[in-house]
Amino acid sequence: MAKVSVYNMEGKEIDTIELSDEVFGAKINEHLVHMAVVQQLANNRQGTQKAKTRAEVSGGGRKPWKQKGTGHARQGSIRAPQWKGGGVVFAPVPRDYSFKINKKEKRAALKAALTDKVQGEKLIVLDELKLDEAKTRNFLRIMKNLNVTKGLVVTQEADHNVFLSARNLPDIQTAMVNTINVYDILKAQVLVVTKDAVRKIEEVYA
Repeated sequence: MAKVSVYNMEGKEIDTIELSDEVFGAKINEHLVHMAVVQQLANNRQGTQKAKTRAEVSGGGRKPWKQKGTGHARQGSIRAPQWKGGGVVFAPVPRDYSFKINKKEKRAALKAALTDKVQGEKLIVLDELKLDEAKTRNFLRIMKNLNVTKGLVVTQEADHNVFLSARNLPDIQTAMVNTINVYDILKAQVLVVTKDAVRKIEEVYA
């Protein structure tokens, strides 16, 4: 089992904690990690792009000039793709980009992402994270104590003050144990997890 330090909100090391090898020491399967990231990004796409084909644009019902004898190239409609105001060739239409991967694959990818943070020494375990009021400067002070400028903060359960205090910080994201995902973990330079959240992650994903 890997051992990591536990820090308080002042940034001082106060204890150590052993991490479960089943979750934080798993085998890193790059293919599964890549597939999980692609799935999340695909599922986040709105897929609402739309352009009109020549069948959908208005006008163009009459042949602009006769077939022969004008000196012009033959044309059947002023809404053909080569005309200004014409339809778009192979126009994009609304579609659903989402796809599914197996639960076991998604879980293995998440364990791999967590293991990568541990191996890269980018995991900080926080003894507790409690704020008396929703103040960004108070939350930012804690992050500075931990030397975190860009990262993901994971708590065991929803904390109104923590989430409100962090939402104005563009480089800091917050999440609960049941909402963490591979993409956010990999994107974060540092993963800050409360001690309770670590135990919950081990319980849920073991």
